[in-house]
Amino acid sequence: MGAAAGTPEAVAARPPAHRPVPPVPPGAWLGLLGGGQLGRMFCMAAQSMGYRVCVLDPGSDSPAGSVADRHLQGDYLDAPALAELSTLCRAATTEFENVPARALEFLAAAGIVSPAASSVAIAQDRIAEKGFIRRCGLETAPYVEVREAGDLRAMPSGLLPGILKVARLGYDGKGQARVASAAQALEAFERFGAVPCVLEKRLALDLEISAVVARGFDGRSVVYPVAENVHRDGILAVSTVPARISQDLAMRAIDAARAMADALDYVGVLCVEFFVLSDGSLVVNEMAPRPHNSGHYTIDACVTSQFEQQVRVMTGLPLGSTHQHQAAVMLNILGDCWYRPPGDAQPSTMPREPDWTVVLRHPFAKLHLYGKREPRMGRKMGHVTVLADAVDEAVRVAVQIERSLGIGRVDVPFRP
Repeated sequence: MGAAAGTPEAVAARPPAHRPVPPVPPGAWLGLLGGGQLGRMFCMAAQSMGYRVCVLDPGSDSPAGSVADRHLQGDYLDAPALAELSTLCRAATTEFENVPARALEFLAAAGIVSPAASSVAIAQDRIAEKGFIRRCGLETAPYVEVREAGDLRAMPSGLLPGILKVARLGYDGKGQARVASAAQALEAFERFGAVPCVLEKRLALDLEISAVVARGFDGRSVVYPVAENVHRDGILAVSTVPARISQDLAMRAIDAARAMADALDYVGVLCVEFFVLSDGSLVVNEMAPRPHNSGHYTIDACVTSQFEQQVRVMTGLPLGSTHQHQAAVMLNILGDCWYRPPGDAQPSTMPREPDWTVVLRHPFAKLHLYGKREPRMGRKMGHVTVLADAVDEAVRVAVQIERSLGIGRVDVPFRP
């Protein structure tokens, strides 16, 4: 497909900061902290380029551990396991932001680590993250830091209705509560264990978008086409790419994502999620220092996937093209599909394998399952990427697939 609004392979350069010399050649071992589906897709990308991957994860049967060349089962701060990973691997990365920063610091003492512990530490804490975003000159939703109950009693007027979010370890809508009054906010704060939180004002959104940027050790960066996202119950449900937004809005998102990566001196793949308000203004929601769910479409729709890009960055290889050759709609497949087959009004108590032929009968639909043996409601089990020459055709097929699987409707209205 030709160049579309918001799909420039934007490349920028700045003086080298900490370039690994020489590059790590294929055949070497790469380390990965985390055993989830992002790690699984990283392993597959690295192995296709000739690398071997060692995963450190506490699970005995994790999605990444099951495909890695070696699996060290242990805690992320397990000293012997970290020492073994450090001795074996030339470079290491993480598949999720909640890995202890101390583990990354330990590995960085002997090898290449991306992203750096300092970057991950900011993304691990919503309070630190929001302060960083504002220091970059970018907008966030109005918010207040909540470290004790008194902060809620003294909060500024105009923040309610709002969303109370735990500062650490929250994801996919977990650790969040919608509150309409100070009493509800105090109740939620106590329910979360009175841990540090942020209370941010609920905004009237027009839509949500995200930008994935990859930045190398030499300061060069590439940006993927902006994705248009729909969340359900706090979990990403649908990503449509390229987003049906103006060129100006797409470039503002891209510029903001690059500004944040540069300010962090970030090395790796970084996703920045945005709210678009009804007046067209752009508000940064949060960042993820890793490949992101909204970037899964890159596996099938782009020259270089976000996971291959992650491998290229950490091994000091040149960045790949982010060109998108077809429009794409990515659908998340949750464990709900196993318990709520099409036509069933109520969830079943026993899981049943979905009929994947309803996906694969569409020749331009690509099915990705994560190898998780236990389906649970709300658990990410896989995704489908629908490819087409135009966005409206990809959406049409995606609607058919969602209805056939019984996972709802694609809530992505057409935009002029």
